[in-house]
Amino acid sequence: MGEKGFVNDIEDINAVVAYLKAEYGYRVDLAIGHSRGSIVGMRWLASAPEGQDVLGYVNVSARYRMKLHTYYDRWREGFEKAGFFLWKVRVAGKQVVRRVTPEHIRDFEEADMSFVWTKFPQKTDVLTIHGLGDMVVPPFDATIYARAFSNRPTATHTLHYVEKADHNFIGHFDEVVNTIVGWWDQKIKGKVKDGVWLAGVKPKL
Repeated sequence: MGEKGFVNDIEDINAVVAYLKAEYGYRVDLAIGHSRGSIVGMRWLASAPEGQDVLGYVNVSARYRMKLHTYYDRWREGFEKAGFFLWKVRVAGKQVVRRVTPEHIRDFEEADMSFVWTKFPQKTDVLTIHGLGDMVVPPFDATIYARAFSNRPTATHTLHYVEKADHNFIGHFDEVVNTIVGWWDQKIKGKVKDGVWLAGVKPKL
């Protein structure tokens, strides 16, 4: 769940990228990650040779402040009774049950995201999307990423908040997809720059 788990996840990405390259000659131009997946994606970009060549990254609902969470409080009863908690979560539309222990929580808290300030590829443009109704990861964490990725001389950062959207953007999928597609189109045309998405465009209220 934490630092050790991230290492395993990065190894999985390396295996997939190597397979796509060997079998089809593919290269990764754009990567997208949500929540924990975004944390893993950023770590992969910062550590893998192939990650240095990625043109764009979409960071969706990623946590920056790893210790600012309520997992332990929510699962305290299970920890105290059985030493673990059976976490039921939906992944790709399917319910998955994971066994979580206090050690997993401590490992998770030890993950340090400050590497994005110094080790993230300096030529990779970033789009950060976060729901303002997110009760899992505080929306302010997106602002921290905006600070880390902005004002780089060779890349940009664009921030987009989705009003009323929760952590998984239930009911807001179209806005997320349209934002990513629109941003990538502007990226390919060389028109992205630091700031908020659709800056200067008056919204329909």
